[in-house]
Amino acid sequence: MLSRERGDAKLERLAQLCRDAGVRVNLESRDHITRMARTDAHQGVLALVRERAFLTIEDLLASQSNKDDARSLDHRFFLALDGIEDPHNLGALIRTADGAGVDGVILPERRAAPVTAIVAKTSAGASEHVRIARVTNLVRALEQMKKANVWVLGLDERGTPDYTDFDFCTDCVLVLGREGAGLHDLVKKTCDHLLRIPMAGQVSSLNVSVAGAVVMYEAMRQRRQPAQAIAKPAAKKPRKGLGS
Repeated sequence: MLSRERGDAKLERLAQLCRDAGVRVNLESRDHITRMARTDAHQGVLALVRERAFLTIEDLLASQSNKDDARSLDHRFFLALDGIEDPHNLGALIRTADGAGVDGVILPERRAAPVTAIVAKTSAGASEHVRIARVTNLVRALEQMKKANVWVLGLDERGTPDYTDFDFCTDCVLVLGREGAGLHDLVKKTCDHLLRIPMAGQVSSLNVSVAGAVVMYEAMRQRRQPAQAIAKPAAKKPRKGLGS
């Protein structure tokens, strides 16, 4: 749907792209588009799309997402969100996941923000490209990933080591907790490691979308470098087995 009140070259180019792709285009009043979108922040354009079909954990583990050569990495890296309720945080995290080359995002079906139009807009369209799995039980899904030899890494302000001291050059899933309360106890106990972001000021933690971005890009930085070029901590303890 395109607003008939807005007549400019940019909108006409969009209309032509839709027609070339076989997408039906209707001209409607701006008021009608506002009622359909339930917001006036639509810039005169609205798309009606089929409801999204989500993946399963088996789908994420079966194959890696298609990546261009610049993103080709040896190990899989997933993001799991433990009850993120703010759709803006969810959209921001999905946008960062796309930018950082995450292989898939895991969302719980209950007590968490669904992938809505607000999430899609906040993600700048990344929600249409990132592989997303919805699960009924996050703990069970993480245990399933462990059985597939994927390390489960929780982010917690009381965790150890610092996120920069961890070697992300392995198959792993980063788990982020809900706003304010952090990880649920069972989810925290399921993690193989709890990482922390050091804070130099008076505030004890970052916003979850910012914290997630910091760690995801550190993981991408490490994983894009040759193994010998990654700085390791001077006295790093050997890892214990999965589920420890």
